[in-house]
Amino acid sequence: MEQKAYRIGIDVGGTFTKAVLIDNATHDVVGRYSVLTTHADERGVAKGVVEVFRNVLDRSGVDPKDVIFLAHSTTQATNALLEGDVAPVGVIGMAGRVESLLARSQSRIGDIELAPGRHLRPGHRFITTETLDEGSARAAVEELRGEGMKVVVATSAFSVDDNSAEETVRRAANDIDIPVTCGHEISKLYGLTIRTRTAVINASILPKMIDTAEMTEASVREAGIQAPLMIMRGDGGVMDINEMRRRPAMTMLSGPAASVAGALMHLRVSDGIYFEVGGTSTNIGVIRNGKPTVKYARVGGHETYVSSLDVRVIGIAGGSLVRVKDGKLVDVGPRSAHIAGLPYSAFADPAVFAGATVEYVKPHADDPDDYVAIKGNDGERYAITNTCAANVLGYAKPGLHAHGNVEAAKAAMAPLAAALGCSVEDAARQILDKATSKAVPIVEQLIAEYGLDRDQAVLVGEGGGAGALIPFTAERMGLQHTISRDAEVISSIGVALALVREVVERVIPNPQPEDLKAIKREAFDAVVRLGAAAENVEVTIEVNPHTQRVRATAMGASEMRAKTRTTVVSEAEAIAIGARSMGIEPSAAEVAAATDRMRVIQGTVKEKHLKFFTRMRHPIRAVDLEGVIRVQRADGKVTSVHARNGLEVLKRFWEDSTIYNGDSVIVPDMFIVVGAHVVDLTGIVSLDQAMAVARTEFEGLGPDVTVVFIAVPGARR
Repeated sequence: MEQKAYRIGIDVGGTFTKAVLIDNATHDVVGRYSVLTTHADERGVAKGVVEVFRNVLDRSGVDPKDVIFLAHSTTQATNALLEGDVAPVGVIGMAGRVESLLARSQSRIGDIELAPGRHLRPGHRFITTETLDEGSARAAVEELRGEGMKVVVATSAFSVDDNSAEETVRRAANDIDIPVTCGHEISKLYGLTIRTRTAVINASILPKMIDTAEMTEASVREAGIQAPLMIMRGDGGVMDINEMRRRPAMTMLSGPAASVAGALMHLRVSDGIYFEVGGTSTNIGVIRNGKPTVKYARVGGHETYVSSLDVRVIGIAGGSLVRVKDGKLVDVGPRSAHIAGLPYSAFADPAVFAGATVEYVKPHADDPDDYVAIKGNDGERYAITNTCAANVLGYAKPGLHAHGNVEAAKAAMAPLAAALGCSVEDAARQILDKATSKAVPIVEQLIAEYGLDRDQAVLVGEGGGAGALIPFTAERMGLQHTISRDAEVISSIGVALALVREVVERVIPNPQPEDLKAIKREAFDAVVRLGAAAENVEVTIEVNPHTQRVRATAMGASEMRAKTRTTVVSEAEAIAIGARSMGIEPSAAEVAAATDRMRVIQGTVKEKHLKFFTRMRHPIRAVDLEGVIRVQRADGKVTSVHARNGLEVLKRFWEDSTIYNGDSVIVPDMFIVVGAHVVDLTGIVSLDQAMAVARTEFEGLGPDVTVVFIAVPGARR
């Protein structure tokens, strides 16, 4: 009998810490457990993490030795910065005499506002590299410690090329047991000010994060789990606990990242706009080409080199309260039933609302007194929320976490409807209209900003409150939507299934093939050191010609997938999957090209153009052998070729797909499919750079191996 293997994912949220136990072979959720997040405990959130993983194992009857992967997200880095609960940091800047005048000012980081009235005020010393030795480094560290600094940042001009000065300071700090962060560890990008600021933020949370990591790891080992302990990063991947001890700032915003990882790995979303809907707030972001969109995080209004998801946060969610003034609905949120301590009407007994009345409450002492509560005949107050409105109107379908007692929701809504002078259904619709009016502009902005085709802009609902907002928003905007299976624990699932990730960035003017090959290898080696199995690591390269930055992102599973599928989708099934996604009949789609691991399906759609004309559009879906759509575009061109002719055909295909419009040149979005791997060239605007990236991908391929090119002309915005 084959021995079972399991993965545990733990999401540390603002309210709850949730754990799921997942069968490694099937990815089915076989156990779950949650507790209130232990912010106030002397052991911090580590206590809750330990409690949920112990309980989920005990209740499922799983032997800890069968756990092959354990990971958790954490709010600790974000909360520490938001609350100003950080260690004092001293900066030691370094440069040669020629650069010292500029470097001295660039390494002196001013106050960083973390929250109103809470600032991080770094100390500062500066040493010229000509006078730097073990003695001068130690003297600078001692002086900063004398000023009350608990952590040191070593930052040197051009340390991305030569880190020896920073390492000298590290040795001096280690000798007297002072934690230290070196600038070159945080980023390989030039820009001494931003690199130093990022290192300061990292160092400020270092002691607290190390304490938590050590407590958590000790408890995991004590429980008999031998698998590496992994931590969720803010950019959607995981890193091992030793790496977290060096770079805790990478865990900022790992909560939203966990839910996106769930959508990518559990739902296998290729393109879409995800909503992580909680009780009080909603995170909205974009998945593009099977990857979450990532930006550099800002702290206190300052740019950093910490990569995190591009997330927009709005103050509406499943539990948002209704506000009424002078007989009119004036707002929904930002306060929620959770903050007010009120139960949802939709989950109550309908009988308690016989003769119920409207009362107005102030969730916090300094809030306005126009928040609505319903006083039942049991003397209790209940909340009217978006979830209640969605139940009244039938959007919260059975099976969704937001589904409650429809009769209770309608009975509770009746006194509010009377106060508004409308029907129960109209009152519910007013609530959802008002709430989603805050989400619609964000969705429209993201569609425009990331160049999404509207027929690709699927709304992906995650979180327990997804059923309260997503169906209504999608209907209002005329968009498709889907709600994650196990949406209420999707973040924990995302943590359990997340891939090990590492990003290497360099400033390389006019990168040559050997430059791209070197950075690709560096990213590959880095992610393998963090625990990824070399056999399944994929590296993607992005070249930004405007900033001259080259980014290599490596991702891979921490171990090989336990079981390879014994069945694969047939050609007919792949066509059906692609056609269904395009909204057309299978007879209107065909396999335009294929590799041994991927089929590219192309459809034909006739649509109106202007007033009196029609035109043909050819949507594209790249479908892998598991039936997962890896690329989807509303229109495009496809061609296939043997690898020996790949570069020649790429050049011709690129030039044929480029649009020349007067003085402007619009290059296509381009993808290369090699086996099951999709090479995304959409960030590249130069044919020479596209050729250089392709050359690194074609190395080692047999001359007769088929590769596929997908081009989307005029896609750049």
